[in-house]
Amino acid sequence: RVLMADRCTQSQSLLVSANTSRFSEYLLEKQTFTSSFSQNNRYISDLDMTCKAAQFRSVFKEFPYFNYVQSKALDDILYTSKNFVACAPTGSGKTVLFELAIIRLLMEVPAPWHSVKVVYMAPIKALCSQCYENWRQKFGSLGLNCKELTGDTEIDDFFEVQDAHVIMTTPEKWDSMTRKWRLSSPVQLVKLFLIDEIHVVKDSTRGATLEVVVSRMKTMNAYRDGGDHQSRLPMRFVAVSATIPNIADVAEWLSDALGPASCLQLDESYRPVKLRKLVLGFPCGTNQTDFKFDLSLNYKMANIIQTYSDQKPTLVFCSTRKGVQQSASVLAKDARFIMSVEQKQRLMKYANSLLDSKLKDLITHGVGFHHAGIDVSDRKIIEDVFTAGDLPVLFTTSTLAMGVNLPAHLVVIKSTVHYVGGSCEEYSEMDILQMIGRAGRPQFDTTATAVIMTRSQTKAKYLKLVSGSETIESSLHKHLVEHLNAEIVLHTISDVNVALDWIRSTFLYIRALKNPSYYGFTSSLDRVGIETRLQELCLKNINSLAEICLITMDEDINFKPTGKALMARYCIAFDTMKHFSSVCGTESLPELVISKGKEFNDVQLRMNEKRTLNTLNKDKHRITIRFPMEGKIKNREMKVNCLIQAHLGCIPTQEFGLTQDTGKIFRIGIRMTKCLSEYLSQHPRRKFTALLNSLILSKCFRARLWENSPFVSKQLEKIGLMLSTAMVNAGLTMFQKIEETNPRELELIVNRHPPFGNQIREAVIHLPKYEVGLEQISRYSFSTAEIVVTVHLKNYEQLKNKRTAPNHHFVTLIIGDCDNSVVFIQKITDFLLLKTGSWSRKIEVTRAPKGEELSVNLISSELVGFDIQQKYSVFYSGAKRFGAESTGSENMQVKAHAVQSKLQEALSSAQGAQKTCNHFCKNKEQCGHDCYVLVCERSDSGSEDLVLTHQSQMHCDFNIPQAGPTHDSDHFPSDILDVNFDLGIDDWGDFDDENLVQASEISESATQEKDHEGPGGILSGCVKPTHYCVKPTHYCVKPTH
Repeated sequence: RVLMADRCTQSQSLLVSANTSRFSEYLLEKQTFTSSFSQNNRYISDLDMTCKAAQFRSVFKEFPYFNYVQSKALDDILYTSKNFVACAPTGSGKTVLFELAIIRLLMEVPAPWHSVKVVYMAPIKALCSQCYENWRQKFGSLGLNCKELTGDTEIDDFFEVQDAHVIMTTPEKWDSMTRKWRLSSPVQLVKLFLIDEIHVVKDSTRGATLEVVVSRMKTMNAYRDGGDHQSRLPMRFVAVSATIPNIADVAEWLSDALGPASCLQLDESYRPVKLRKLVLGFPCGTNQTDFKFDLSLNYKMANIIQTYSDQKPTLVFCSTRKGVQQSASVLAKDARFIMSVEQKQRLMKYANSLLDSKLKDLITHGVGFHHAGIDVSDRKIIEDVFTAGDLPVLFTTSTLAMGVNLPAHLVVIKSTVHYVGGSCEEYSEMDILQMIGRAGRPQFDTTATAVIMTRSQTKAKYLKLVSGSETIESSLHKHLVEHLNAEIVLHTISDVNVALDWIRSTFLYIRALKNPSYYGFTSSLDRVGIETRLQELCLKNINSLAEICLITMDEDINFKPTGKALMARYCIAFDTMKHFSSVCGTESLPELVISKGKEFNDVQLRMNEKRTLNTLNKDKHRITIRFPMEGKIKNREMKVNCLIQAHLGCIPTQEFGLTQDTGKIFRIGIRMTKCLSEYLSQHPRRKFTALLNSLILSKCFRARLWENSPFVSKQLEKIGLMLSTAMVNAGLTMFQKIEETNPRELELIVNRHPPFGNQIREAVIHLPKYEVGLEQISRYSFSTAEIVVTVHLKNYEQLKNKRTAPNHHFVTLIIGDCDNSVVFIQKITDFLLLKTGSWSRKIEVTRAPKGEELSVNLISSELVGFDIQQKYSVFYSGAKRFGAESTGSENMQVKAHAVQSKLQEALSSAQGAQKTCNHFCKNKEQCGHDCYVLVCERSDSGSEDLVLTHQSQMHCDFNIPQAGPTHDSDHFPSDILDVNFDLGIDDWGDFDDENLVQASEISESATQEKDHEGPGGILSGCVKPTHYCVKPTHYCVKPTH
């Protein structure tokens, strides 16, 4: 357009000069230019002749015509519905191809497009965010609702996409969303699947997820079309990338019933801003570490910037935050930049607004740095000053290439090695291409330069990479076990043969046939041989899943998931599940703190963080973490553990980088701890201690507090760490104390105006308050007992109208015995308790060899300060075998005397007192029964004597012989140790209280002994089974016997 305007101006001057010859030459040149332009570029106005509605022109109102790349793809992308793959240089407008595909879909489906869903999938969140901001404006005017769905996995996100027409997401996020697609109608409504940067499929860490998601969407499409092919619009796949040397393989992978996808491949010559790529190799000695090599490159930076920058903005990528600051400091000393007076004044103005002192000093010299460790406001200022072109050089970490869009004329990658997971690794191809892609500013430049500084040994590797000649391979075989498990849970795979069919839908299958040696297969194998090897690979991974009980297999190698399919549901790595399976059952709370998970591999331990972390771990003069670790913090696992404990203990960390890492750790940890607790609860040999602690740990992660934390007020709305600390200092460490405090006093404590105190108190009043009750049923046996457990909602009436706790809040009732076995576990929702105010259940308790005591626990799902933990002693009939541990008759006699003294003391204290009969007597005034309540006592030696307790709700029944010698040693012969509790509640109707055995029927010697002993004597207190009290807390003694 500029050229044509210049030519028009020139033609006017030529007309004035009447130079006919030169004007004729101009007309010929103009005709040639216009013809060439029309062939290579198509005007937006041309859409009016072909589109069904002119309203779609508003999407492209920012430019009058499509560029060459877009024009070449227009016929395939807009006028057909075939799958499409495009390979075009960075900055060539590939995003417009996605917009054309969306318009094609809108043309096929009539408005208002309620059943239309489009998914845009990009490997990084930054691309999703940029696309969301752009498309929200463009397609919002057409009535389409856009939704960005990124971040770490949350399980219940389906409601987020119910009303969305265009969804921007990452492979990991969409993987979690589609793991239950058969139950989700929104996911099944997807008609168009857009894949950005599809070359990421070869990435060793993230490529497998992208590949599986695409293959799953293909399976979903086939499943949907198989049900009703005529009425449903098939799903369309559109993929783009800057580098796909083997684009035909990708087209074959995205094939449909009509054949392979359409392809468009254009080289770097079509890049709007011509990019020069340079790889510079520098010598690195065998004894020189990666860190020393990286440090040596700092002193070569000034020369490179001077040579290639053309005095235009330069962006330098460094591997670490410390390296960023070191490189910036070295350059500020070595180089002097030519800047105007106005430019210096603007930089001084920006510097005065910065918080970081080092950054404030460097920016006045024309050098800045940018990374996640500096304050958010400082980062925003640096981005603005660099975008405006006032800052000559900006040093940043490689993560900026994945985030903020800051293009520059010159991009320098200082060293191709970065520190990951405790070791140095080479950048992935995706990282390198993303960093190089920042070179070139279309609005300012026609050319740009990218320089890669690496070791001489790796120079050839990166030359091959930047030339785009490296073939894309699959990485699915490295992560096959996790994705096989997910497909088994989806019931996509049910046996080995079906597993092979699933493999055939992947990119792995296509590349294994063409390059078998890359995947560990013999290159001489034919198709059948390769399929056999792939089938064996599947079976090997399936056996690994069966070993830790994630799936079950029968003799015919048919398999299905076990339980709730936790590994797939919570997106947990297989190595992490193996770690969960190794839990022995006696682990304490600190032993269960999850820090070894593969999910935390992205968390790095930086050198400048070690001092802060070691202070959090152990320091005599400061508050430290609850469970300190031995030694210094020296690896990722210890860092994760330290940050988890510091956050749960409300110990603030001042470093912004540690705060960011903590947020990431807790987003992952919430689902990991939830998976751990559910896994242990479903385990066939579940152990009480580990399961209880896993439930507590899961609650702690959700509440972000320890279970015994005094900062309970931090869970209330509008109460942060600072206000919660003030309340703790005032002694308000429990909700009950807060509720009892005057609202005006609360306002004084937190320094807030009314009615803030009333709001706090109201919130506490409407939190749920629980109570647990246990009652043993009077039906006894040697091995089992029956108990009724009741959970009451104490403030049931108050919670009917208003609740502070979340709607999905629940409590878990877990009961364990002395053998570390789980007796009972039940999840009880607040919704259930609000119906009647209570919940009860009768449970049967099996006798534990190590004791009769039960541990009863009520654990909140996400609130600290509501847990109930108590002990309860169960009574069994066989528990009262006195002297059971002794073998000699002497010991038995000692025990018998102890029993005599206990009974005599109890009868003496009860003599003369008026009691109420608790038998089934017809005439209670004349029956003559005296019922007593004896108190439980336990000897100091630890052995049990006569146990008759009201708290434990127990009673016992002794069969004393009718006659015998009067010697003390024979009053209680050895058979008195036999205790019988076989009577059940249904047997009481068989007794006739009016025809009881009379005292005269007892032997004469026993009667004489009775007279000798007198009232309250031991024989006068013998117990008859027919005089058995209804209430187990009462011990019946018949004086007439």
